[in-house]
Amino acid sequence: MTDNEKQEELEERKEEKAKEYDASQIQVLEGLEAVRKRPGMYIGSTSSQGLHHLVWEIIDNGIDEALAGFANEINVTVEKDNSITVIDNGRGIPVDIQTKTGRPALETVFTVLHAGGKFGGGGYKVSGGLHGVGASVVNALSTSLDVEVRRDGKIYGMNFKVGKVAQQMQVIGTCGEHEHGTKVHFIPDPDIFTETTTYDIKILTTRIRELAFLNKGLRITIADNRPEKPTREEFHYAGGIKHYIEFLNKGKEVLFEEPIYVEGEQKGITVEVALQYTDDFSSTLLTFTNNIHTYEGGTHEAGFKTALTRVINDYARKTGLLKENDTNLSGEDVREGLTAVVSIKHPDPQFEGQTKTKLGNSDARTVTDKMFSETFSKFMLENPNVAKKVVEKGLIAAKARVAAKRAREMTRKKNGLEISNLPGKLADNTSKDPEISELFIVEGDSAGGSAKQGRSRLTQAILPIRGKILNVEKASLDRILANEEIRSLFTALGTGFGQEFDVDKAKYHKLIIMTDADVDGAHIRTLLLTLFYRFMRPMIDSGYVYIAQPPLYQIRQGKMIRYIDSDIELNDVLGQLPPSPKPSIQRYKGLGEMDASQLWETTMDPEKRRLLRVDLADAKEANDVFEMLMGDHVGPRRQFIEENATFVENLDA
Repeated sequence: MTDNEKQEELEERKEEKAKEYDASQIQVLEGLEAVRKRPGMYIGSTSSQGLHHLVWEIIDNGIDEALAGFANEINVTVEKDNSITVIDNGRGIPVDIQTKTGRPALETVFTVLHAGGKFGGGGYKVSGGLHGVGASVVNALSTSLDVEVRRDGKIYGMNFKVGKVAQQMQVIGTCGEHEHGTKVHFIPDPDIFTETTTYDIKILTTRIRELAFLNKGLRITIADNRPEKPTREEFHYAGGIKHYIEFLNKGKEVLFEEPIYVEGEQKGITVEVALQYTDDFSSTLLTFTNNIHTYEGGTHEAGFKTALTRVINDYARKTGLLKENDTNLSGEDVREGLTAVVSIKHPDPQFEGQTKTKLGNSDARTVTDKMFSETFSKFMLENPNVAKKVVEKGLIAAKARVAAKRAREMTRKKNGLEISNLPGKLADNTSKDPEISELFIVEGDSAGGSAKQGRSRLTQAILPIRGKILNVEKASLDRILANEEIRSLFTALGTGFGQEFDVDKAKYHKLIIMTDADVDGAHIRTLLLTLFYRFMRPMIDSGYVYIAQPPLYQIRQGKMIRYIDSDIELNDVLGQLPPSPKPSIQRYKGLGEMDASQLWETTMDPEKRRLLRVDLADAKEANDVFEMLMGDHVGPRRQFIEENATFVENLDA
């Protein structure tokens, strides 16, 4: 067939398809069908993250009542069957007829998208649940949802099945005239959440604690009634984010005892800032808008950073700590050792992107800057001893920054990646597409050699590292960049370093840590993760960092070959094997003991390997673990070892 004939045939097919495409093929999804059809559009995913998102949506309704001044308590319970109950003592969802739908408002809230008291400023001045889809989405993605409302001396009840009304709203009892609130009980639909319908009490507890910090005076309880380990915790912080700072800095050496706290309102925007300095080299800055964690920052974060840098430099100039010819301290300098929480409540927040992780309102920048700078300036003048410590810490950071800048020049490239900077180390892949490119960070030259021989050259790059890299938790920036292994890694990645770090320039979208399955390997892995957490955080946030899972044993019996991960699994497998022929067991003390084909088959082959993606769902816990294991304070580390030593399966000592 000639090219012309092929083109004619293609045109004929297009014409036939066009005739087939008529009104009958236009699908109209009614009610909540759209949510069940595309749940990811409403809750992000149907994984564990989306499962827990259902709880946040219902809790947010109680939080909104608290922000409006009508609730001071929320109780969350994981029931024995893994369903969820959320109770708040707010006003109770309205039960009268909603004029537009002609149905009770309670029914409308749970069955109509974009229905709620969060539009037009009538129901709520400030709200975290911005789109009015929370309750209806939870209903759509649950096999069953029951709701009870207490108000006006009556208890109203209603039941839904898979998003549809199963029992009309009716009065099911009476209550005290002054009793009020809403109780929601739901069961996640396993047809939607196919990965898991089991709630993680740690994830729930962490977020609920955070919400209690962000809403001072609000009492939130979390109970787990499942039989494995029933628990109940209560969180109530009269000092709000001031107590949050104390919680974040627990066990650290602080420059001053009492966290600085700022609160005020302007143009309908409420601003809260709390901060404290520690002797750390790293900083922790958490920002929130209407209780939503804005991971990517935004205008409120920019306003805070600008004010912090300006006030500290102004004070340093006025007091002579910065001389006339000295350059100003940079933002990076004044934030070294800083722990800060910035929380604003905005009546009309505009977030960039669907994920609500970056605030875009310009007025938030102005108000945050003004309110924080006024109070912080006053604090610095009234507390000269503290102010001097803050400035001096910034001056030390500035000296280290200048030294680090010199070291950083060594990691820069003239024309793309200079392999000459990595003599005999990096074996790059041939593809220039970051989405399919993988960088394996391999422990030792021996394992690096096997990995280079066994890899897929198109997609897999290999960077061997020798021994244990520098512990960045205890090192200044100039020392970090003077470390050859760390410089090699940043040069290979192509992302830049520090303020210049740009995740969009990453040459690889999979950064895979591949260390031995022993104590030394775990130590090296922890050192690398500390480096990534402190200086490559965007790589983790983007989901680019992974941990390889090499096996501990190989069992051969006849033609059967099986790889085993632990001593427990080894004993189980051996107990199931026939007596003959006698199995051969190989214990891999290190990756270097595997030949190229074994390393490919067990750890590198995309079709067979197992990778753990490094997730920062609980950044606070990750932060605590890094500081406890890798920081200067011995006490918490000793306590951890004493409490967990019995769980070590194979110490390899």
